[in-house]
Amino acid sequence: MSAGDYIRIENITKRFGSFHAVDNADFGIKQGEFFSLLGPSGCGKTTLLRMIAGFEFPTEGEIYIDGQPVTGVPANKRPTNMVFQSYAIFPHLDVYDNVAYGLRKLRLDKAELDRRVKEALAMIRMDGFETRKADQMSGGQRQRVALARALVNRPKVLLLDEPLGALDKKLREQMQFELRSLQQNVGITFIFVTHDQEEALSLSDRIAVMQKGKVMQIATPRELYESPTTREVADFIGTINLLNGTVKSKDDKVAVVEAQGLGLVNVPLPADHAFAPAGAEILVGARPEKLDVVRGAPHPGEKGIKGDIGACAYLGDRNHYQVTIAGRAEPLQVATEQGDRSTLASFMPGEQVTISWGDNSLVLLPRT
Repeated sequence: MSAGDYIRIENITKRFGSFHAVDNADFGIKQGEFFSLLGPSGCGKTTLLRMIAGFEFPTEGEIYIDGQPVTGVPANKRPTNMVFQSYAIFPHLDVYDNVAYGLRKLRLDKAELDRRVKEALAMIRMDGFETRKADQMSGGQRQRVALARALVNRPKVLLLDEPLGALDKKLREQMQFELRSLQQNVGITFIFVTHDQEEALSLSDRIAVMQKGKVMQIATPRELYESPTTREVADFIGTINLLNGTVKSKDDKVAVVEAQGLGLVNVPLPADHAFAPAGAEILVGARPEKLDVVRGAPHPGEKGIKGDIGACAYLGDRNHYQVTIAGRAEPLQVATEQGDRSTLASFMPGEQVTISWGDNSLVLLPRT
């Protein structure tokens, strides 16, 4: 077990018949970390979370929490608690009794139970709501009660299975800030499952991206977005243009690549670039906001190619363009910030423009 790992997922595999729901997951989570499992439906993230909780048991491997193996320990004996997407609020109980439910099993005296319930309600800013029933609360309030009920038992680890998925967009964004603030205040380890990339990026200290049962990459939100290590991660985290290319030469910092539609470009080498020797077929990635649309020459110090504006979309704080370039059937996606609608109106479908980019706008990825 690596030093600093509070939770250790050690060579965990879960099979259902011949199907690998989780395939040899092996990584650690630090104490007090907000750690997210991110991926599409069916990638294994919830199965992995349920194994940490004790609701499922691995076919192979071991799980450690605070240095102790817990793989054979039942859920109610683990130092964890779980918050579900459905909240699982008891409809026949008011807020106070929902939060107190788990504490009553500890046979605390009445004064201590009351103190801890009120402390938990104050933590989620619902003091004064003690007598409310479930049908008298909004979705956000029910979510807060579910969090309070999970935290009141003072678990070492809080597990959250897409807890914001049932909320509307505006409330979900509000709850993201509240959840992150709550985690920082209580200081315990959160493991959060989501399929929403923006949610994971905004909440997490680190993220594990999963695909088809495998952990593809674990990194900070910025590292995942700026420096993905695989095509799958690059394609799943946000939007990216992926262009086929061939490595012509490289030094210890930069690869010179013949990229589809862009010609010869300089691309910074990632930390692990063994996949890109001279002559290798690779991918060049460019995030839409790393490109710009201009008339005439590219920006000073940047490179550029000619293209034709296709579809345009005004999205309030930014414009999205599809730009067709020679040598590539699929248009490039370009996103530019803007101050007002006149920016969008200045580029018309069919107009020839220049796409401008700097060397640090591009990322090198393996083809497969």
